[in-house]
Amino acid sequence: MQYDDKDALISDLIILAKADEKITSQEYDLIFRLAKRMGVTKEKVKMLLQDPVASKPIFSELERITHFHKLLSLMNVDGEVHEKEIIVLRNFGLKMGIRPGAIDQILIKMNDYEDKIIPTQELLHIFQAHYN
Repeated sequence: MQYDDKDALISDLIILAKADEKITSQEYDLIFRLAKRMGVTKEKVKMLLQDPVASKPIFSELERITHFHKLLSLMNVDGEVHEKEIIVLRNFGLKMGIRPGAIDQILIKMNDYEDKIIPTQELLHIFQAHYN
């Protein structure tokens, strides 16, 4: 994955975290952990926190699902889900080409879990149902 693509994916996370006009410590921690896994430095993340870059198209279905799962995890990491976050998440999903029905089902299904994190297999099952 290109650095520009990684910066865009981290920026998407930052934009979602800022949707409710504050970034919690749990959101910061998750953003920094995901960035580290992607090979993005703390310094670069700090720059992106001040000036996020524009989203980039994600072509692979697996990358879209993975990125949407990261966004969903970030939205739920602090235990507070705000309407603005749901709107931003939905818009990212639509921009990635995720079908509205899949997004709606995921947003409903997340409430079935105490931490609101849908297990990976369940998430894949939802996507498969909407794309087959």
